[in-house]
Amino acid sequence: MASSVASKTFLAAPRTDGSLGSLLPSDLRRQLPSPNVQILIRSRTPKKLQVKAAGSTFGTYFRVTTFGESHGGGVGCIIDGCPPRIPLSEADMQVDLDRRRPGQSRITTPRKETDTCKIYSGVSEGVTTGTPIHVFVPNTDQRGHDYSEMSVAYRPSHADATYDMKYGVRSVQGGGRSSARETIGRVAPGAVAKKILKQFAGTEILAYVSQVHNVVLPEDVVDHEMLTLDQVESNIVRCPDPEYAEKMIAAIDAVRVRGDSVGGVVTCIVRNCPRGLGSPVFDKLEAELAKAMMSLPATKGFEVGSGFAGTFLTGSEHNDEFYTDEFGNIRTRTNRSGGIQGGISNGEIINMRIAFKPTSTIGRKQNTVTREKKETELIARGRHDPCVVPRAVPMVEAMVALVLMDQLMAQHAQCHLFPINPDLQGMMKLPELEPANFQM
Repeated sequence: MASSVASKTFLAAPRTDGSLGSLLPSDLRRQLPSPNVQILIRSRTPKKLQVKAAGSTFGTYFRVTTFGESHGGGVGCIIDGCPPRIPLSEADMQVDLDRRRPGQSRITTPRKETDTCKIYSGVSEGVTTGTPIHVFVPNTDQRGHDYSEMSVAYRPSHADATYDMKYGVRSVQGGGRSSARETIGRVAPGAVAKKILKQFAGTEILAYVSQVHNVVLPEDVVDHEMLTLDQVESNIVRCPDPEYAEKMIAAIDAVRVRGDSVGGVVTCIVRNCPRGLGSPVFDKLEAELAKAMMSLPATKGFEVGSGFAGTFLTGSEHNDEFYTDEFGNIRTRTNRSGGIQGGISNGEIINMRIAFKPTSTIGRKQNTVTREKKETELIARGRHDPCVVPRAVPMVEAMVALVLMDQLMAQHAQCHLFPINPDLQGMMKLPELEPANFQM
């Protein structure tokens, strides 16, 4: 350890004879003729500062770290904690990546990307090995010159200004990490999580567009017990009702041709969710879902169950009364709780709604300021969605799957180490549930 010698004035008043008197030991008084004393100071070795990938890792047991930027070489993720011996290939992820990719229709961004994924590790001979899974998707249709104006002027309501405020530097082309292109690193592992949940418990996660601007799909139009993926994917806006889908598409077209944008709402349901997921007090299931949803680009609101509408009801009107069904399951006659009570899943359908704001990058003149703090006007170029909600559907499903997968592994780690109480902790018995073709 390094040492140094420093000369400091001893903080004690000398006596009238000029010595330090009884304030110093006798042997030290004999050695020091003046009030200046030399003190040996050992310099401490600075502790190592550990910096984690702040904000780019999600989950505790099923852990996902995303990387890459909109106009860089590509984007991807590392999936850590995936159970071994799960059959897995790129095709399992590609289905949802294709649902997320740009250039699908006239109501999405015209950027053309195939978003073809490649697995580089963690899978051997078609099954997961239990080690980190590396997934990569290259960028092939970058146009960095479209962002020349944004290099000096901030887009209103975008992350340009706040990234500068935080880091003092930012990736101008495509918005860097603030671009929705980073969600590729969520959708790919979300597809893995959905597959495991389906095989383990028959869990189904389905999202759909329930509102675009002022076109609102009535709640009683969609039967959540019978909703299918084919219904959701039957049109370009991903609304399962054909009549309202046409109204939503027309609303997006109306602003698209004017260089403007609109927002909307995505509704997501979870069927056959294992009971017991979520923990008190800070890790409640709806709290984990809320964080996951609000981490998606452009999100501004989250509701589960009755949501804000529940505030208009009394307790007697809002409570979900219990009963025992013909299979001996404890069920609720209504589901205003949204499948979660006390922060823990109860086996009923989980339903939630996520609000997305209008796309901030628009082709209309707006007032803003430059990095030099000078007021100016900006007409943003580039290729952007006039409404993000159609492509947000697989993103929402992915984040829900990641939360449930992480919570399922936490549940087994804590509560299934020893024999369970099958009457209370067992899987819910359901009619006509096909056995999973899966070997552990």
